[in-house]
Amino acid sequence: MKVLMANLLWLQSGGCGGCSMSLLGAEAPDLITTLESAGINLLWHPSLSEQTGAEVRQLLDDIVEGRTELDLLCIEGSMMRGPMGTGRFHLLGGTGIPMIHWVEQLAAKARYTLAIGSCAAFGGISTAGDNPTDATGLQFEGELRGGLLGSDYRSVGELPVVNVSGCPVHPNWVTESLIELALGEGDPERLDALARPRLYADQLVHHGCTRNEYYEYKASAEALGHQGCMMEHLGCLGTQAHGDCNTRPWNGEGSCTRGGYPCINCTAPEFEEPRHRFTETPKIAGIPVGLPTDMPKAWFVALASLSKAATPERLKENARSEQLIYPPSAKKTSGNKASSK
Repeated sequence: MKVLMANLLWLQSGGCGGCSMSLLGAEAPDLITTLESAGINLLWHPSLSEQTGAEVRQLLDDIVEGRTELDLLCIEGSMMRGPMGTGRFHLLGGTGIPMIHWVEQLAAKARYTLAIGSCAAFGGISTAGDNPTDATGLQFEGELRGGLLGSDYRSVGELPVVNVSGCPVHPNWVTESLIELALGEGDPERLDALARPRLYADQLVHHGCTRNEYYEYKASAEALGHQGCMMEHLGCLGTQAHGDCNTRPWNGEGSCTRGGYPCINCTAPEFEEPRHRFTETPKIAGIPVGLPTDMPKAWFVALASLSKAATPERLKENARSEQLIYPPSAKKTSGNKASSK
């Protein structure tokens, strides 16, 4: 029986390549085994494939001319439109043609187009500051729809660009999105309002955070390295950030908050310019501006006051320490001992 394969092409534009590096951390099984098992044929990846030069140019021409089908187009990195809309700040090596022009032609042929990482999705780090390269995302420019392909773009499979955002992305966010689409399960209902796959975007980074007991009692860390919750003083946005980072950590072990660093909400547009230090929590009248997305401010203030009043002493001490000082006390169970026979 002939197995149908979904052709995947991966291109890198303006960025650091961190999403590809993260993707190599896919495990149980590894990346190549995962793709093969899902019936995904990797046509080309700039770091993982052997073909270069004329071979790659021929492949791209074959796709554009319709001689090779393209099922999954993955773009990593922001789209550099400068200078003055020419795109000549980034020519695809060996072709003399701006990357943005290749992407426009290929996206018109792709059954599904995926923006891999927040740079490709929303513009990301490359758009920070004065944005001298006029960088943008594939279908978003920051939080506004548009980008390189325009807000009306739909792939051959009738989906907008699938924004697998993150800086970098979790490898499983990418592989599971690819598998879903390769199996023909592409559906607008599976995407959230920012076109992020709901398979990870329906959760908050706060879910599963190992510091949640400190959060509940508002026992806060005051410096990096402290054990307590980092929302009140250190800029953590885990209660607002969409991602399942703490319920399926990187390499089975790590996440930003588990590593002692506050969540900077890297799956969201414009995370790169918070207008304050990433490790600072802006406040008004002593109340953090970045409150949980689904809780009214008045409720939060009232509950926070009650929580702080009830904070166990061990949590107060542990929160401001770099190591656990006081473990939970053992409580004797009530009731009579079972009689022995």
